Amino acid sequence: MSEPSQLRIGELSRRSGVSPELLRAWERRYGLLDPVRSPGGLRLYSLSDLERVRVMQQHLADGLAAAEAAAAAVQAPGESAKAGTARGSSMAAVDELAAALDGFDEARAQAIFDRLLAEVTLDVFLSEIVMPYLRDLGARWARGEVTVAQEHFASNVVRGRLLGIARGWGRGVGPRALLGCIPGEQHELGLIAFGLALRTHGWRIEYLGADTPLVTIRDVANTLDVDLVVVSAVTPERVGELVPELRQISHARRLAVGGAGAEGLEATALDALALTDDPVREAERVTALFLAAEH
Repeated sequence: MSEPSQLRIGELSRRSGVSPELLRAWERRYGLLDPVRSPGGLRLYSLSDLERVRVMQQHLADGLAAAEAAAAAVQAPGESAKAGTARGSSMAAVDELAAALDGFDEARAQAIFDRLLAEVTLDVFLSEIVMPYLRDLGARWARGEVTVAQEHFASNVVRGRLLGIARGWGRGVGPRALLGCIPGEQHELGLIAFGLALRTHGWRIEYLGADTPLVTIRDVANTLDVDLVVVSAVTPERVGELVPELRQISHARRLAVGGAGAEGLEATALDALALTDDPVREAERVTALFLAAEH
């Protein structure tokens, strides 16, 4: 069966991993995409559009600003080989990190972190190293391939390193975000990564950590007059149980729910943004939505 040459935006989003909102923003601001109209008026995108999106993603990962990345993608859409090489290098770094942490070798793991942070941008470090490593660790844990000790050791080393990078992330004059895990939730590494990614877009971060009562999150959000509240959870069922309390927060503040717990959020009728994608991509999307709302 031949591959369709024209894609609706939902399919373009699925194939590229970029949200429809962000694709539209890139089309509007930078002219990255060149859709045609169907007889019914729908925008249809080509495989060349898909390639430009992928090239732009790689340029963003390499540290270019969005406008520069878009310009480079439009001018030189044939850089997929370079992107493949970069992905291979990232996978090798993930494997190297896993070997060090599985072996309880913190010194080696820290040296790997040092090298990577000197070679790549923070966004690349988060999206291509940290998050893939954590997903792999979780998958191996589920299969029984790592011990409790290995999982706890690795998580604590990564947590310490991320929070070290986060020092001073509450300073500045940008919009302010309050981050915390819902009551009973101990998985916080994805939330920390999201906070670091938000920080690269100029946000100030206030971090409450794991297992935070929602009344505490609400009170701190009001006291600090934050622009965004982000809560994290790994199970949709737990989010569903807390909808009444979350609704109290969303009535006064912009609210986002991150992690696997955000899946199916639409069914709760809660006025909140679901953050289910890579933290770096979601940070860019949240920033774009915030800027659009402010203007």
